[in-house]
Parts: sequence; structure tokens; C-alpha cells
Amino acid sequence: MKNNFDVIVVGAGPAGTTAALRMAQKGLQVLLLERGEVPGAKNMFGGVLCNCPVLNEFFPNFWNHAPWERYVVKRIVTFMVPESSTSLVFETENFDRPPYNGYSLLRPVFDKWYAEKAQEAGAKLVCGCTVEDVLQNGKAVTGVRVAREAGDVQAKVVIAADGVLSFLAQKAGLRKEFAPSQMALGIKALFRLKEEWINERFNVVRRQGVSQEFIGCTQGIRGGGFIYTQTDSLSVGLVLHLDSLKKSSIAPYELFESFISAFPVRRLLKGGQLLEYSAHLLPEGGYRMVPRLFTDGMIVAGDAAALCYTNGLTQEGMNLAITSGFLAAETVIEAFNKGDFSGRQLSGYERRLQESFVLKDMKTFKKTADLMYVDRLFSVYPALVGAIMEQIFRSDGKPRKKIGPIAWQTLKGSVKMRQFISDIIKGGRSLIK
Repeated sequence: MKNNFDVIVVGAGPAGTTAALRMAQKGLQVLLLERGEVPGAKNMFGGVLCNCPVLNEFFPNFWNHAPWERYVVKRIVTFMVPESSTSLVFETENFDRPPYNGYSLLRPVFDKWYAEKAQEAGAKLVCGCTVEDVLQNGKAVTGVRVAREAGDVQAKVVIAADGVLSFLAQKAGLRKEFAPSQMALGIKALFRLKEEWINERFNVVRRQGVSQEFIGCTQGIRGGGFIYTQTDSLSVGLVLHLDSLKKSSIAPYELFESFISAFPVRRLLKGGQLLEYSAHLLPEGGYRMVPRLFTDGMIVAGDAAALCYTNGLTQEGMNLAITSGFLAAETVIEAFNKGDFSGRQLSGYERRLQESFVLKDMKTFKKTADLMYVDRLFSVYPALVGAIMEQIFRSDGKPRKKIGPIAWQTLKGSVKMRQFISDIIKGGRSLIK
């Protein structure tokens, strides 16, 4: 490996590979460093990539080229209690034709394919490479130090796409230590299941897929569960807020065992073979968690920039990472055209993000992060939904009540009215207003 490049990109995930691919297409000498043995080797993602125009710009009719598993036509939100579950199901023919609205995929497969495309464009990929430090001249970043002989590698610009705990962003002074309240633990298991069983159990055909989120499955800990369908496997897991998990003193594996043993999940997994089990930290602070995004000679992208958010029903991150990588590349290309790699010039990256859907969406739902701190959302209200539905459908020879009185009586016995009104107002502000 030579010791001087135009740009060094650290992390061959969606953000880093996108940046490397775009800059290599424009003729820059790009070094793409990856800590894993191959891109995606250490990634546990088994979720949904929302439709991302950047990919279609790279690969027209992207869906005909990329190694995705299923396209998502059905979204399910399930409120769970030990005795019952209530599901809201949305499906539409509009998501059943290209360009598809979202794709389930396996990151070890997708990341490897994506990095190969960056290499074909001219980027140099080096795997099994740990970055130990940033090189600086004063405050300006001038390269990185890797754990190899003669490991100092110089570049005009470094793009830090090294994940949620971004060592590089911290070393460059762009962010401080994150608080546990801003982080979540993602737990995921991959279960092998026959393709025809998945189609039958989720009522889909061909390559149609389903995304299902669960609320009320975490024993009162802030968080939720998920199932994503792949071709012949299911990604099943939990997302748990770190501070709430710590207070509970419940082991994560106990929560996971309880989740997959619950009736609504157990019946979907019947006959499945556990292939792997992993855990990973996720940024959960939303817009307020986004650090400073640039400095002299450096840009931060993807999870390293905390570009991930929830709107209360779904969580988006991979499409934001890809877009941020593309905009980072465009900023660097412009910097090379002007011969200026100062923070002032690289600040165009933040402007581009502000003008894109990335930071616009994160601003739109920035108050949703506050809603996620309402403990009752993960315990009281799922139980309330279950109790109301049971009374509505129960047939026991007694006179029936209208839905209004059933809901009112159940509500009064579950939560104080002042708390309920406060939660309604907070939810309205975060999701509607």
C-alpha cells in the first residue's frame, strides 16, 4: 500500500463505499479502508433499505443489479402483551412495482457487492485494516495511521465513515462521548426458513416481503422488536435503549428469548434454524445527536455522523448513510476543483445535507426522539390496546358496551388522565404538528 492518496475513506459500509465509488468515478485516487476481513463481515444489519435515488444514479434500474432479498409491500405494526397481540397492516399495489419502495437485504452480501463496484471504478480497497489515529498538522487532518508497518498514510481529505462510535470524529474533535440515553443496543438473530413457508406465513408471493415492528415486547424497557423477511431467512431482533436497559437489570438475551417465545413471534419462526446471533450499538438521539460534520481536511458521514432517526413507526438509516456518502464525495470533488481543503470549503457538505431529505427529515422528526422516552409507550399503552380489543371481541353472554365506554373504563384503570393527555400532546407535537 502506498502512503499518499487524494482521499482516504475509513469504513466500507454504505456511506464510505458510496463516497469512494463517486470520487473514483471522477478520477480521484481513493483509499477505502475496512476493519473487517471483507466489507460487511462485521455487520449485523438485516433490515430494510428504503428507496434511495443515489443508487439508481449509479446503477440505472438498480433493482436489476443489486443483491437484495425481497421488496417490501407490507408494513405491520404489532402491539404485544403476553396474552394477545393487535396488528395494524398496511399494504399497497403502489409498492408492488419498480422502483420498489424498500428492499430487505443482508449487509455481508450487499456490502461486498457494493465495494466491488467501487473497486471497479478505481478505488483501492484494503481490508483487515485498523485505523489507530488521525494525522494532523495543527487542527487540519492530513491522513490516518493504520496498524501496519510504515502505517502513516497521507491524503488531502479523510472521510470518516467508521460507524456510530466514530473514533476518528472524536480524535479530530468533532464530537464528544455520547450519553447512554442517545444510544440503543440492537440484537439480531438470523433464522433459516423455507421460502414457501415465509410466503405462506406472511401471505406474500414471489419476491414480495414484509417488515413487521413490535411494541410492548420489551418488558417495559424502552425499545421494540422487529422481523424482516429475506428470501429464505428471517431477521429477528430487538432494539433497546441503553439507559433504560441498564436500569432494568434484565439481561438482553433474556429479553430476546422471551420475545421469540411469545406466541405472535413463535408461530412465525416455527421450524426455523438459528444461523447467527449478534449485537450492535445504534444512534438513537436523532437530529440533536448529529455532531459537527466537517473540519479542515475531514468530513464525517453515515452512522459516524449519527444520521439515523425514527418517525415512531419505522427507523431509517441506510438510505441516509448512502446519501450522505454521495454528498460528501460531491463536496470533496468540488474541493479538488478549487484546490481548497479547508473547513470553510468542506462546509458545503453540511449545506448539501441541509438541502437534501437527510437533515430535512431528521429535523421534521427531531421531537420524536423525545416521544421515545415515554416509558408508558412501551408498556402501558400496548397493554391498553390489548385489553380494549379483548373486551370488544369477547362473547360471554353479558350485555355488550359501545367502544367508547370500553375504552374510557380501560383507560381510567391503566393510566392517570393527566399523564395520558401529556402523552397525547407530546405525540402530536412529534408526529403531527
